[in-house]
Amino acid sequence: MMEQILDAAERLFSKHGLNGVTLKDVAAQVGVHHTLLNYYFTDKKKLFDEVFARRAVVTSTLRMEALEAYDAACGGRPTVEGALRAFLDTDLDLYIQGGEPWKNYGALGAQVANTPEWGAELMDQHFDPVVLKLIGLLKRALPDCAEEDIFWGYHFVTGALMLTLARTGRIDKLSGGLCDSDDFVAVKDRMASFMAGGFLSICKPKAGKA
Repeated sequence: MMEQILDAAERLFSKHGLNGVTLKDVAAQVGVHHTLLNYYFTDKKKLFDEVFARRAVVTSTLRMEALEAYDAACGGRPTVEGALRAFLDTDLDLYIQGGEPWKNYGALGAQVANTPEWGAELMDQHFDPVVLKLIGLLKRALPDCAEEDIFWGYHFVTGALMLTLARTGRIDKLSGGLCDSDDFVAVKDRMASFMAGGFLSICKPKAGKA
């Protein structure tokens, strides 16, 4: 029953956001009385946080494992693209292989990432360790790069990833159907390479090394 509740809530939240969904809406989707949801969750935000945490732990754990495996395999010489592939491709594989439930979660994550009032706290709580692991690898891959450029580079990476996960359909229209917002395989083929080129382009020497 709990998985059914979380699945229904995830689907509704991904489409309508936190403020566009009530506990009664979720109960109706599951086919139970809303008092059952009140028994499990004291309020709607508690349910939302549980929905978000359920898959956040999966993606953050898998990406941390991928980054650590890459770190161990690269012989102390990480590359920008290698680090990005461990971080991005591992995540994209979840949406490619996980079907609509994972894509619903991706859309939900895009909402959270773009909600400064409370979303940043959720992102910090669930993803800071894996992001900082990526940042550490990028610093080693670009030892002479100014630190702020590495953080700006990550900012651009996560922005592109969140836009992809939102599946707005805009690229479908702009491209006249050449591109498909749901085609995460096409994204995986391109994103890490594209972003690696961006890092190499913007990285300026550290102060005193020019």
